[in-house]
Amino acid sequence: MLEELIIAGFGGQGVMSMGQLITYAGMIENKNVAWIPSYGPEMRGGTANCAVTVSDREISSPVVTEPSTVIIMNQPSLKKFLPLLKPGGLLLINSSLVTADIPRDDLRVLEIPSNELANEKLDNTRVANIIILGAYIEITKVVTIDSIVESLKKVLPERRHNLIPLNRQAMELGAEFAKQANI
Repeated sequence: MLEELIIAGFGGQGVMSMGQLITYAGMIENKNVAWIPSYGPEMRGGTANCAVTVSDREISSPVVTEPSTVIIMNQPSLKKFLPLLKPGGLLLINSSLVTADIPRDDLRVLEIPSNELANEKLDNTRVANIIILGAYIEITKVVTIDSIVESLKKVLPERRHNLIPLNRQAMELGAEFAKQANI
């Protein structure tokens, strides 16, 4: 198993947290992992992306040049990272903020209105990224939701551990969305 992923969006959308959660979850499951963050000129509001690799074998290079999955949280990231996605790859898009005009027919694409779902179903738009994370986990099975929940204890400061049940709900909502989409 080798999963190479790029997650991209604006600073403040939880792009780095998503990558960290997947990385920690992979470690919990005794997989080999790599996480490389990349920030734009501004931390909050500027562009941000990270590359994550999860494998059951040793990782020869943490650099992701042809990802198997790309998660897009904002419009500029779609233009930048869509060309890198390998044929047959998975493209997850936050359709609340991204208008997807995909000129390729060799991809599996799932548009998730994560901001709307977070607001309508959970009354908290700050977990929009976690909804997409849940969909990603459901589709790829790269790690389990239980491992992500355990990882939240490492990524979230202790004073925010009260948010772990909300984050689990968000992941389950995203997983259910992906099941219904049958991608």
